[in-house]
Amino acid sequence: MRHLTPFIALLLFTFNTSANAATISFLANPFAGSDALTTPGRQVVGSELFTDFNIATDLFLFHPLVFGIDEILFVDDLAGNIPTSDVNVVVLQTLDNDGDLLTPFGAGNAANLIADQITQSGPGFFIYFNSGLNLPRLVYSTDLSDNTADLKILARLTNLAGQPDVLPTFTEQNFALTQVPEPPTLLLMTTGGAFLGGAFFVSRRLRRKRTRTRSRY
Repeated sequence: MRHLTPFIALLLFTFNTSANAATISFLANPFAGSDALTTPGRQVVGSELFTDFNIATDLFLFHPLVFGIDEILFVDDLAGNIPTSDVNVVVLQTLDNDGDLLTPFGAGNAANLIADQITQSGPGFFIYFNSGLNLPRLVYSTDLSDNTADLKILARLTNLAGQPDVLPTFTEQNFALTQVPEPPTLLLMTTGGAFLGGAFFVSRRLRRKRTRTRSRY
């Protein structure tokens, strides 16, 4: 199982609205503050964001270094139709795992259905319809192919309560990754920062020296 690249950002999510569209950005380690990744067995971490989501216009945006993925590989289908590989974003249309709609269907149940299909190891996201809460939830899994992988509930989509029929209307355009600077750009930024910092230090030294020289007279 691949682990998360260590990365801590100041904000877990941000909102950007333009022309009635919203971008919900997840930028920080989703397991920060929990011991999920160091505790044996599957851990399901809640404390998710409560948000509206307009499927026609809105976007979930993820930082690739935080979540360990470098492209969106999307599928929206019933559990039995999920491909075995080349998928890291799943909208699960299946609403039940045991043939009984009266029993709870939660994140762990949905993750197990997905893990039963996917054989290629790797982290990813899924949206499923929680039967107890009666609404869709967005979930991050450290490994979609592993039925013991840790899960972080990222968001519950409150405006879609009571609407399991909306699941097939999600598209790949609802998910995107932030841009990461190329290595030369990162080097330039680092070098430039060092240069500016050095120039500031030298400038302060010169000002202090002139001040001390004038004070002698």
